[in-house]
Amino acid sequence: MKKALVFQSDFGISDGAVSAMHGVAHSVDEELKQFTLTHEIPAFHIWEASYRLWQTAKYWKEGTVFVSVVDPGVGSERKSVVARTSGGHYIVTPDNGTLTHIHESEEIVEMREIDEEVNRLPNSGESYTFHGRDIYAYTGARLASGVITYEQVGPKLPVDSFVSLPIQHPEVAGSEVEGTVDILDIQFGNLWTNVHRDAFHELGIRYGDSIEVTIEHGRRHHFHQLMTFGHSFADTHKGEPLVYVNSLDHLAVAINQGSFAKAYGVSTGPDWHITFRKL
Repeated sequence: MKKALVFQSDFGISDGAVSAMHGVAHSVDEELKQFTLTHEIPAFHIWEASYRLWQTAKYWKEGTVFVSVVDPGVGSERKSVVARTSGGHYIVTPDNGTLTHIHESEEIVEMREIDEEVNRLPNSGESYTFHGRDIYAYTGARLASGVITYEQVGPKLPVDSFVSLPIQHPEVAGSEVEGTVDILDIQFGNLWTNVHRDAFHELGIRYGDSIEVTIEHGRRHHFHQLMTFGHSFADTHKGEPLVYVNSLDHLAVAINQGSFAKAYGVSTGPDWHITFRKL
């Protein structure tokens, strides 16, 4: 039975790179269903590639094959792998940290290194800069369409050997909780944090309360202000900031009909710390 094939990359859509990957998959099986997660990952941003897989994979059926290509080390000694998760998903990717977040939510239970002698686009052996097309799209399509089994991807690797990025978990202490700004809700410039809404329940914070929000970058003070904890943007006036629970049940920070990230120059990653304090 054929499985869905889902692509993400940092290639953008202004040239033919994404189309080439789809073309390779189509040449493997013209009936294979192909989908896009995103091709707008910031260039070389492995952290965001890792997060977007975590954000999305849980909503796809068991057996779905994800091809993730954010690969600043293309052509180097880094491994090309296919990981199998406890949720029954397959992640085809360079082993460079992209598997970090998915392992937090769907434990990686098996990993295999892609055998490029078998699972490489024919007549592409002299190319070392487009593994997204020549190795990952080709292998992903062969796996999703049933041309190869998972065991035929290549040799088994130790399940705990994958490269992992540093993740900091939220900490509740006294009247405050500290976490990190993990990602942006890009279209609107909202900050999505790693702090689960349960932390506010633990602190006794209720909708309508005022909260002291502090943002630090590398422990340097970057932002400090009082905000309202609201159900939605309608709980504040246009241009006012608020804290809310996003679609992933995590706390987020926004400006009503504005971009918080642009207004205050905030970015994302484990070195962007955010603290919510109950007044």
